[in-house]
Amino acid sequence: MRTLVVEDDAFIAATMEASLAAAGFIVDVCRQGDEAWFLGSTEDFDLIFLDLGLPQLDGLTILRRWRTQGRNMAVIAVTATAGWSTRVETINLGADDFLTKPFQMEELIARARAVLRRKHGYSAPYLTAGNVVLDTSTMRVAVDGRLVHLSSLEYRLLSYLMHHKGRVVPGTELGNHLYRNDELHEANAIEAVVLRLRKKLGVKIIETRRGLGYCARDK
Repeated sequence: MRTLVVEDDAFIAATMEASLAAAGFIVDVCRQGDEAWFLGSTEDFDLIFLDLGLPQLDGLTILRRWRTQGRNMAVIAVTATAGWSTRVETINLGADDFLTKPFQMEELIARARAVLRRKHGYSAPYLTAGNVVLDTSTMRVAVDGRLVHLSSLEYRLLSYLMHHKGRVVPGTELGNHLYRNDELHEANAIEAVVLRLRKKLGVKIIETRRGLGYCARDK
């Protein structure tokens, strides 16, 4: 899942980026409020961690602008000082969750996964498609109870399709959520990953719609 970390503290931002990347997220980072507003308005992120105390443009203003524009990506607000009234205002403006500094990276990852599951209609950490089960909490995939080893890229592709089960996802959208903007990949890279994934899973839950994209189905 493609994630933006908006944090003006360089150490915290780097720690969050490393932890999220290790958990299978594609991560971009920015440290200025005006840049965060622009990126969130023009780029297709699944999740944004938004620090409320930003220079130039504060987090509440950014969140208000995004929601007014109709931007519906998941947003987890992050702050070190906010009282209950700010928490209420942040949630009322459209934040999906709240994270108070200092926090453990394990909590960061758990909240990220939970928010994304809820955003796509899941409450439990297990995503299913046919006889394939993907455990978002452990990043493990099993077919009929048999664990299947996937590369990080294969896992990210399967996870994205299963979060959007039943919807045809265009190849360009998959590419945007599998690779960072500065990562180069061939035009047929997505199809190659899908072919490897089908071979490893041994079941036909990923359907190719020629000219349209890919879809995870129960059968």
